[in-house]
Amino acid sequence: MPAPQINDIIEDFTLQNQDGKTVHLSDYKSTPVVLFFYPRADTPGCTIESCGFRDAFEQFQKSGITVLGISRDTVKDQKKFQDKYSLPYDLIADPDMELINRFDLVKPKNMYGKLVKGVKRTTYLIAPADAQGHQRLIHTFEEVTPAGHAEEVLALLSKKK
Repeated sequence: MPAPQINDIIEDFTLQNQDGKTVHLSDYKSTPVVLFFYPRADTPGCTIESCGFRDAFEQFQKSGITVLGISRDTVKDQKKFQDKYSLPYDLIADPDMELINRFDLVKPKNMYGKLVKGVKRTTYLIAPADAQGHQRLIHTFEEVTPAGHAEEVLALLSKKK
């Protein structure tokens, strides 16, 4: 399945958050959504990126923006990660990589000089639902650098207002 493109409708999903609660994209129809995919909870780059969203979370909230982190970790691993770093937003567990595959994020990566397949760190900005109830992709960050990424997302969203 090809990765979604700008203005594509983002189909609803049903996954669990760190507390085992069912979460749907459609739960957030009235707000812009930052959907950031990261390779693995509690690894160096993922921790930097996730803590960046934590540190900027109040600004996202004041702007009415929902932040959701997603990885292939289990509910239990997401909960441990959230608790360890006091992450104030939902972490979505996608252990079967349903959403990760839908967004075509399994890519070859260079890991310590060895080519492996893994989840590509990518962030999607999704607009609030339109009159027909569709949530559309408005921006994709494909080459994400963990440090400073949350600020980069906020800067872009403030321009789009």
